[in-house]
Amino acid sequence: MSTDSEAYRQKLLYWALAAVAVPSVGAAVWWISEKSYNRIAPYEYHYRPGTISNYIANLLQGHAQRRRTRAPIRVYMDGCFDMMHYGHANALRQAKSLGDVLVVGLIPDSEIRRCKGPPVMVESERKILVESVKWVDEVLEGVPYDLTPEFLEELFTKHKIDYVLHGDDPCLLPDGTDAYEHAKKMGRFRMIKRTEGVSSTDIVGRMLMCTRDHAVKSEANKKLAKQFSRGHNKSDEPEDASRDRDASPLRSRQTVLSRFMPTSRRIVQFSDNNTAPPDARIVYIDGAFDLFHCGHIQALELAKAQGDFLLVGLHTDEDVMERRGRHLPIMDLHERSLSVLACKFVDEVIIGAPLEITQDLLTTFNISLVVRGTVSETAADGKVEARRYAVPQAKGAFRTLDSPSAMTTQTVIQRILDNRKQYEARNAKKNKSEQEYYTSKKAYQEEL
Repeated sequence: MSTDSEAYRQKLLYWALAAVAVPSVGAAVWWISEKSYNRIAPYEYHYRPGTISNYIANLLQGHAQRRRTRAPIRVYMDGCFDMMHYGHANALRQAKSLGDVLVVGLIPDSEIRRCKGPPVMVESERKILVESVKWVDEVLEGVPYDLTPEFLEELFTKHKIDYVLHGDDPCLLPDGTDAYEHAKKMGRFRMIKRTEGVSSTDIVGRMLMCTRDHAVKSEANKKLAKQFSRGHNKSDEPEDASRDRDASPLRSRQTVLSRFMPTSRRIVQFSDNNTAPPDARIVYIDGAFDLFHCGHIQALELAKAQGDFLLVGLHTDEDVMERRGRHLPIMDLHERSLSVLACKFVDEVIIGAPLEITQDLLTTFNISLVVRGTVSETAADGKVEARRYAVPQAKGAFRTLDSPSAMTTQTVIQRILDNRKQYEARNAKKNKSEQEYYTSKKAYQEEL
């Protein structure tokens, strides 16, 4: 019996030694082979932490990409896109992040007049604006303002739309009902965050005031802005009525003034981080690009066709005021930068570019050609304008392009002023609904 016990103890000892020795020997062999392998094999074949997990992740990503290529997620966002600005562009950027294909429904002029009032831009001009945004894939024309069950069925079947999108701001039909009610009931609605600090109503208001005092913080200018925002001359009504309006701003026809606060994150969101190859033909065009309109877009498209990479120089607010008058620009430098960056023909923007194109500017950005359109609204002295392009002209690197459109910023402003009463009435109606929403119904919405 004792012999059997001794043998059993020896067997347990052997197994214990093996349990310790085998892993130790295996680890030693692996360490030696790994060191030898790393010395002999090329570096790209070495094992590095995360190699296997990265390989699996790439396989899954490739599978997802192939699936979404065969059946892409199609999202739909409609709108008037009148007086298109960086707020519209940011909405389209967020919309594209929710799908693979962004389809934009462009509401026709007749529907806008029925539901909101007269548009500033005609449908053909608004189409150019929408199609130029780099996040837009398709544009549907002639869509209704209200998304009826019948029209939603057409979107989901004929156009293969997966989700309908809109911002968290109100969109009401003339009868006061929600334009997206049916899409929400069907579970096919997704909400994005509205871009604070800008609206078409606000921009129209700036043009009605036709002064840059909206951007100045002095008490005198605040008073002027308040007076303007009511859409009439304060001296035209009795003093008591004026005091009553001051005491109850919701009763006044008040235009919301810009509260845009530029951030570095917003610039990054709009920028493609494009870098021109060393041998690229870089084309440079500069200007104010105020109230970004279809004339600007067509000029940028023509400029891009002259080379491989389009660099746009944006002049400062001070330079624009000096050359065009103190009531311009309507949009400040950062607002104009975002509008230009959203254009698919633009590769890079210089924010606050110098008026005079120097040799240093040409060398720093490796500019091959400087272009300028034949349509200009600058009121500065002709000699000053000639000096701006003297250096590239002397180098044979300057070209004047026939502007595809005669539209200017002044054209847009004149349209507003010619129909001042109509736009004041439209602004008053829009501001009332927005004020009610933001004071009682608005909730936090994360930006995509």
